Amino acid sequence: MTSDVGAATQASIEASTALLTDHYEITMLRAALRSGAAQRRSVFEVFARHLPHGRRYGVVAGTGRLIDALHRFRFGPAELEFLGQAGVADEATLGFLESYRFSGHIWGYAEGDCYFPGSPILVVEGTFAEAVVLETLVLSILNHDCAIASAASRMVSSAGDRPLIEMGSRRTHELAAVAAARAAYISGFATTSNLRAGRQYGIPTVGTSAHAFTLAHASERDAFAAQIDALGTDTTLLVDTYDVETAVRTAVELAGPGLGAVRIDSGDLPVVARQVRALLDSLGATKTRIVLTGDLDEYSIAALAAMPVDGYGVGTSLVTGSGAPTAALVYKLVARTDDAGQTGPLRPVAKRSVGKPGRGGRKWAVRTRDVQGTAVAEVVTTQPPDPDSGGRVLLRELVRGGEVVGGEPLTAARARHREALAELPLYALQLSRGYPAIPTIFVPNGD
Repeated sequence: MTSDVGAATQASIEASTALLTDHYEITMLRAALRSGAAQRRSVFEVFARHLPHGRRYGVVAGTGRLIDALHRFRFGPAELEFLGQAGVADEATLGFLESYRFSGHIWGYAEGDCYFPGSPILVVEGTFAEAVVLETLVLSILNHDCAIASAASRMVSSAGDRPLIEMGSRRTHELAAVAAARAAYISGFATTSNLRAGRQYGIPTVGTSAHAFTLAHASERDAFAAQIDALGTDTTLLVDTYDVETAVRTAVELAGPGLGAVRIDSGDLPVVARQVRALLDSLGATKTRIVLTGDLDEYSIAALAAMPVDGYGVGTSLVTGSGAPTAALVYKLVARTDDAGQTGPLRPVAKRSVGKPGRGGRKWAVRTRDVQGTAVAEVVTTQPPDPDSGGRVLLRELVRGGEVVGGEPLTAARARHREALAELPLYALQLSRGYPAIPTIFVPNGD
């Protein structure tokens, strides 16, 4: 095996997140260092102008991964050498990057919370130079993870109390698969098939078998017998390699009525599920579960609600955001000082592009609720909210002076999503195209 990078360089690439960025950020940094704008105190915000595919809400995910990536956003000798030799950075820029450490502040919506168009889900404050170079890192993580979590949440709602297995690793980039498993778990998926996600994030892992396992044996009976012998009768047998009815009868004959589960991956799933349930019951395997897989999404899962099914495995649709692989988040400068000082007043700034106008000023957000505790609106202001006003303050401190202060276990984000979803009006769970579940109201100057 040959490689165009040495072992030391490859190790540096894997450890540092500094080059997970766009050339244009270094271009801006290089020019800002020349003009003096680099040291201006600045505020960037992450928000979505709209929700994809007419959805009713989005789900915040990826913040924990972003904080970890920020900690490793360092320009070591290998990164600096590349930027210099490629002509991307001059000596002044290389000198700045060599000592780069984010020393600013970050606030954000907590992972698992819901968001809406205009929600300032992340606020980054620091010098222009140290904040502008984070754009691609921030957006690449949040756009992916929020998209996956938002799709996963709809699937979990469609499944009701039936568990969902994340099994999309073979349908996406190897590292995106790990991130997708994490995002899906936040939104309520019960397990993942991805072992690295299990090790790295503590997500429970499960696995059945593929058709290849059956085809590798002289007969389906031999394959089932081998799997039961290795894993016990509580295993899950894949029963649609040949004839489903014959496979189910063979499975129960070999494992007995205590067979754990059967998996069906093809065919007319509603019809086959009913037939298999009836057959299992007739054979005395009344507690054997039925797990369905095979290009499922939130719509097909909802259509199976009345079927005798015990769980679902979702792959392709999940890791592609069920048709919306990005959350359409943007990272925009909304305020800055007029000079290089760090203590002067922040002046609102915003672009005026046709179709993409911005709103200047550092934002704060509160979710107002009615007397029953149901969310009514997302109120975004340019003044800190009154914590005693009755609304739920959404932005929390994540990084203070470059130090992480908002870390939390993944289980906290998972629990938060259940609470945030329960707070929304019931029509938020509808799968049909529609407007956001609650309006976003922008109130300038906190009036």
